[in-house]
Amino acid sequence: MAAGGGPGAAELAWSPGAAPRGAPPELGLKLGALGALLLLPLGCGLGPLCCLRHPPGTADLQSPGLSLLSCFAGGVLLGTCLLDLLPSYLAGIAAALDELRVPLEFPLPEFILAMGFFLVLVLEQAALAQQDTTDPSRGGEDEDEEDTTAAARALLPAGTPRNPPGSPNPPSPLRSGLLVLALALHGALEGLALGLQEAGGAALRLCLALLLHKGLVAFSLALQLLRGRLRRGAVAACLLLFALTAPLGVAVGLAVTGPVWGGGGAGGLGPRQRLCRSVLEGLAAGTFLYVAFLEVLPRELGGARLRVPKVLALLGGFGLVTAVLFIRI
Repeated sequence: MAAGGGPGAAELAWSPGAAPRGAPPELGLKLGALGALLLLPLGCGLGPLCCLRHPPGTADLQSPGLSLLSCFAGGVLLGTCLLDLLPSYLAGIAAALDELRVPLEFPLPEFILAMGFFLVLVLEQAALAQQDTTDPSRGGEDEDEEDTTAAARALLPAGTPRNPPGSPNPPSPLRSGLLVLALALHGALEGLALGLQEAGGAALRLCLALLLHKGLVAFSLALQLLRGRLRRGAVAACLLLFALTAPLGVAVGLAVTGPVWGGGGAGGLGPRQRLCRSVLEGLAAGTFLYVAFLEVLPRELGGARLRVPKVLALLGGFGLVTAVLFIRI
């Protein structure tokens, strides 16, 4: 009977040995995306760092052109928050809870979002309170400068001038760091989504969208960090961290869909794992909301100059994110 198995038996006998012969076509795309997602955001972020020659805090960062460019970057970050982070988080946690058959009488997704918001608020105020107790000489001297924490002063260049009276405060280095962490976490989750894609066409579209999006956000992030008067070394380290997270997410996705985990594709993550991922994404989105609305908008729109051009630049950045996100359709 073994000899007379026919063509069907021959196929069954051959197919297990032939399985490892060729890699799936989307594997090469993902490996290429891994390198591109590292180099392109890093290059886009280091561009402003190399072009702005003067030390942070000088007239270079107070010019009208850079102020408009920073408003444009603020629109990019705001669009990323409202059009990318929030919809992704709400859809992900709703799908995970539905798959786990968890009935909700409590607005859990919104609660997690608020916890991310309050997490930043508590951390920042605790750092400021600690600074007030360890440096009592500052008490009542200048309330407008308590944004800069004692730990963050190590990141500021020596001899950084104080703000003149009536000028908007510089961004808090603590908030800048939290902005980097929120973007880094979101970048890792986006890279994970690309690594988990099975269809080559979907992976290609997502890869192109991520490349455009990450390059744009890296450029905007560099401007925001420079406006925070951080040392150039600190800005470069933040940009490197941001650039590394998306490739790391792609690598984790490839590991999950690889032979070690049985090649489960998007199903390689169970509903509980997807719920944990959504919770982390919600905390990151809450952090981003805090930074976007209490850091970017008040600082950029608080001055008396160029009000209408600043609003137009903000809308331009928001509109560009809107256009980029259409590529994902």
